[in-house]
Amino acid sequence: MPETRTKTVLHDREPSTACFLQEVQTGLSASPKSLPCKYLYDSAGSRLFDRICELDEYYVTRAELEIMAHASREIAAQLGRRVLLVEYGSGSGTKTELLLDQLVEPAAYVPVEISRSHLQQSAERLNAQYPALEVLPVCADFTEWFELPAPRRPASHAAVYFPGSTIGNFEPAEARRLLGQIATRCGPGGGLLIGVDLQKATATLEAAYDDSEGVTAAFSLNLLKRMQRELDADLNVDDFRHEAIYNPRLGRIEISLVSQTDQTIRVGDQLFTCRAGERIHTEYSHKYTVAGFAAMAAEEGFALHKSWTDEQERFAVLHLVVNEAG
Repeated sequence: MPETRTKTVLHDREPSTACFLQEVQTGLSASPKSLPCKYLYDSAGSRLFDRICELDEYYVTRAELEIMAHASREIAAQLGRRVLLVEYGSGSGTKTELLLDQLVEPAAYVPVEISRSHLQQSAERLNAQYPALEVLPVCADFTEWFELPAPRRPASHAAVYFPGSTIGNFEPAEARRLLGQIATRCGPGGGLLIGVDLQKATATLEAAYDDSEGVTAAFSLNLLKRMQRELDADLNVDDFRHEAIYNPRLGRIEISLVSQTDQTIRVGDQLFTCRAGERIHTEYSHKYTVAGFAAMAAEEGFALHKSWTDEQERFAVLHLVVNEAG
């Protein structure tokens, strides 16, 4: 394929500050209190998450990279020729490179990321690394509908790449809604390549989300710092601590910011009281079996074509295809 280097054009649909404020106030008004996990990923949060992925305790990235390293050619063959690859939560793009190296005549690559600066840097790097590939970055909340930019080359079909087990952040009903949205986006015959973290021992899971170096804690607490920076929130970050507990009944890690004292915080024009020991939920990480996830996806019109796991069966990458019958 001839070199067709183009300027990276960012399609910007980043949530506004007003939206951020409204969602924070709504979450803190609820019982129990919560904060939207998507706001963990500003530029500082994205850098911290990149550090998390390098931690010894955080097996998730290593396990998924192991899969992509040994199966990327087979995975690319499953996705097929001239695919329009749309990546949800593209992050730093390391796993993506292993896939892009093997794709045959891809129509274009559309990374979708909520952190504008992180997305821009990653997209420009990939555009330089793959000059024959059209890179069309979209800054957006992928849980909401957004229009895809049109590639110059015709695509045979669209496929969403959703790595990192981010689907685990959603409660089952929300996960099914997102899967349904992806099925609609890709259309009959379209595909979904998704990373799914598998069920395992409680100690392993809790260590992965509350590491000994405190990087995950810093990642969680950065959400409060972001509220201070962007919303002028009046609070003391040191009055909160990070907590990650595995709930075996629901098969999920539950992550919270726990108030260390009785306190009142201000966000915008609203005051919120937090009792000592009260949790503000920030994130779930649901763990699945391959069969269990495939059954959930089938409810939204997907059929499992193939799955791959790492040698220790800690993680799975699944290729699902939208049923032609729709």
